Amino acid sequence: MNRRAFLKTGALIPAAVVLPQTAFTRQLPFAPQPEGWRVYEVTTRVEPARPSGENRAWLPLPSVEDPTWVKPMGNLWSGNADIMRVYRDDKYGAGMLYAEWRKDQPSPSIEVVSRFAARDRATDWANPVGPARLDRATQRLYIQPTELMPTDGIVRRTAREACRGMRTDVEKARAIYDWVVDNTFRNADTRGCGIGDIRFMLETGDLGGKCADLNALYVGLCRAAGIPARDVYGVRVADSRFGFRSLGKSGDISKAQHCRAEVFLAGYGWVPVDPADVRKVVLEEKPGLTLSDPLVAQVRERLFGAWETNWLPYNFAHDLSLPHSDGPKIGFLMYPQGETANGRLDSLDPQNFRYTITSTEVRA
Repeated sequence: MNRRAFLKTGALIPAAVVLPQTAFTRQLPFAPQPEGWRVYEVTTRVEPARPSGENRAWLPLPSVEDPTWVKPMGNLWSGNADIMRVYRDDKYGAGMLYAEWRKDQPSPSIEVVSRFAARDRATDWANPVGPARLDRATQRLYIQPTELMPTDGIVRRTAREACRGMRTDVEKARAIYDWVVDNTFRNADTRGCGIGDIRFMLETGDLGGKCADLNALYVGLCRAAGIPARDVYGVRVADSRFGFRSLGKSGDISKAQHCRAEVFLAGYGWVPVDPADVRKVVLEEKPGLTLSDPLVAQVRERLFGAWETNWLPYNFAHDLSLPHSDGPKIGFLMYPQGETANGRLDSLDPQNFRYTITSTEVRA
């Protein structure tokens, strides 16, 4: 993107409604509301630490757009790669910047700067105004199983048990949310954000994990119950305005990736959900918290139908084939990816695949 055009994108969001980021010294009631836009700039720099032959990298780009809560505003990139090209996945629309370096490049590097605007989300349950249904193709896409998210067998049985006695999709979606919150836990030892193998979780009874596990479980159970749902893969970009240390990250966000979920409910459209963050508050906000603590209860009530959008959504993609890759599909695109002549690099191994991600808020 031309830099002049990139800088002008700030005009897309009226300056009068860009909220400043305020540092709170005390915790406030957790109450996200769509009251104003904030603009962020996220910089991702990739430097494969041990180049071997040809080097390739794929950097996720902001690809989720909804005029009610998120607006991508463009990307700029630079580096010493011989090829730098944007690709978009045909199935989910996931965007990525692809880079390829020649064999004799001793210090490959690439940097992309992405700007986006976002505001909090909150469902008005008393006044349904959303669409009654999805178009057929979108309905089919977000009801079907994926490689790590089957909808048959133990997944379907669990969904039926969680929804027992519920009649409407809203009741079922809430019952599944409560089931996930009540029966799972955040495991601090889980690598990265987890992998989202929900059949394994249910068959072994090991219901611990992180966001890509717990929210995938929610999405899979919803799909098994016949309700369209999807994971939203992204990264936290700012501290929580409500003072929750566990629900935000600013500055160096290299390890702040976070997957959320949405469920489609007739009359409300795509509804934000995040049972994994309820469990994150229990484990990390302060010592000794339980689900019955009032601090947790308020977050639990809000995170079925609301998000604090101090967070950049990248995409909804599952089982993604990376263009020009010699490696297997990836379960989701939330971290930068790399590959050499020796194969796929581990995105969670900084000794072999080094990257940094930083965020700043753009003030009006």
